[in-house]
Amino acid sequence: MKRFLIAAVLAVALVGCTSNQRAKDWGGSTSRTLPAGQKLVMVTWKDNNMWILTRPMRPEEKPEIYTFREDSSWGVLQGTLTINEVK
Repeated sequence: MKRFLIAAVLAVALVGCTSNQRAKDWGGSTSRTLPAGQKLVMVTWKDNNMWILTRPMRPEEKPEIYTFREDSSWGVLQGTLTINEVK
């Protein structure tokens, strides 16, 4: 019964989160695709909100893929964020 209760509480907590909140708070992976023609400058968190700073892509630039990996102290609940640029 205890296990069921714990599983139910975790399920409700995870369902109420966005994918970026789950990756940040509980580990796991999430990805974002930037609007076409945008280059990634920086990404940061403010509480549970992800802020992504972009700039216009220059004609000679190519789209890239960025992977941010959390390196937690205990090595558990580590999240991964992948950001894809498109031309």
